[in-house]
Amino acid sequence: MLNKDLNHIVFKSITKAATQMNAEAYVIGGFVRDMFLQRTSGDVDVVVLGSGIELAAKTAQILDKNIQVKVYKNFGTAMFTYKTKTENLILEFVGARKESYRRDSRKPIVEDGTLEDDQNRRDFTINAMAFSLQEANYGALIDPFDGLKDLENKILRTPLDPDITYSDDPLRMMRAIRFATQLSFHIEETSFNAISRNAYRISIVSKERIMEEWNKIMSTPKPSVGIKLMDKCGLLKEIFPQLLLLKGVEVKNKIGHKDNYIHTLQVLDNIAKNTDDLWLRWAALLHDIAKPNTKKFEEQHGWTFHGHEFLGAKMIPRIFAKLKLPQNEKMKYVQKLVRLHLRPIVLSQDVVTDSAIRRLLFEAGDDIDDLMILCEADITSKNYEKVKRFLNNFQLVRKKLVEIEEKDRIRNWQPPISGEIIMNTLQMKPSREVGLIKNAIREAILDGLIPNEYQAAYDFMVEKAQEMGLPVNKAK
Repeated sequence: MLNKDLNHIVFKSITKAATQMNAEAYVIGGFVRDMFLQRTSGDVDVVVLGSGIELAAKTAQILDKNIQVKVYKNFGTAMFTYKTKTENLILEFVGARKESYRRDSRKPIVEDGTLEDDQNRRDFTINAMAFSLQEANYGALIDPFDGLKDLENKILRTPLDPDITYSDDPLRMMRAIRFATQLSFHIEETSFNAISRNAYRISIVSKERIMEEWNKIMSTPKPSVGIKLMDKCGLLKEIFPQLLLLKGVEVKNKIGHKDNYIHTLQVLDNIAKNTDDLWLRWAALLHDIAKPNTKKFEEQHGWTFHGHEFLGAKMIPRIFAKLKLPQNEKMKYVQKLVRLHLRPIVLSQDVVTDSAIRRLLFEAGDDIDDLMILCEADITSKNYEKVKRFLNNFQLVRKKLVEIEEKDRIRNWQPPISGEIIMNTLQMKPSREVGLIKNAIREAILDGLIPNEYQAAYDFMVEKAQEMGLPVNKAK
């Protein structure tokens, strides 16, 4: 099969280098799997019965003497990038090895091993397949665990006892969920039951590595598949139990509310149809995270969740910190969308005023389009007419947003009168009164009382200062 590959020159060069070393080399893992799945793969793992570092150096010399080889002596690995006219291949070379694990760590004790040892240590049968790079049987498939058959049947199965595989390296449980979600594969029953038994072992894996897999699940076309699998096997309870608090329906006086867990996963899947933005997807996952904390039954209104958007926004930094997600503009972006996610929905239900649109533009800034995508995804009613009415109203809100922005230029807006101008004009030092005047100017513009222009804002400032009994230096 390798003979038909566009990267034939690369593999033949590895064969030549391995022959010079009198060593056996094989392409193994994801690249082999993806060839059978007819998926493009830019990463090639090469295992050699010998020195991976030496094979990398020799192969690079054969391909292009200018290639820079990165060597990781502690791990016995080396890698380089081979650039063609159409693509870049990242090749990683490692000596065949066998591994043993301590109970309290997923870092293995590594020893030199055979190809069989190396295939035994792989996470899944579909990742244990290898192509030979020996001249005698170049391109031959070595598939001791029927990985090809599992590929055809869309089954995820471990090469050896799954309890040992998952307990040794618990991150493999997250990889199983990820592959099942990405590839629409079924985790074989024995293997899935082993994940359930070993879910608690995920605690020895760093949150960073867990979130790396989680975010790959979040980036799939239907992320809810992975989250439901994590829930079913117990991993979700170990990783993000707060999400499970959304589960369930409470009934009082024969009045129930929707299951906010099911609703959240629907919103996540809805938004995944319209954006690849990971952090917008996170906003969808967390938009109702505070509903359990704000749930209240009122005789006149039934179940309410007043203020869940504001409390949810306050919870985001703690959630991101606990999950080891970035504490930067990405977190602030999610926080903003969670805080504002009800605003367009409210606007779509009432008569839309220019003032309300200005305020939304002012608060959302450049994220207004993402906010609208989130709000449209948030409509999960099974009532077709209700959904249609909401989406039509959202189109009116979108149209109004464009009109107001063209007229008033509010997006990412800064008031035309700064605090410095206020202090110079009114001969003031920084004080509460400066803030009050600045806020009054902003509110007047947002309410449409004055245009978003310097002179109008200046005149309003003078008028406001006189009302407050402050001296005014009218030299401009």
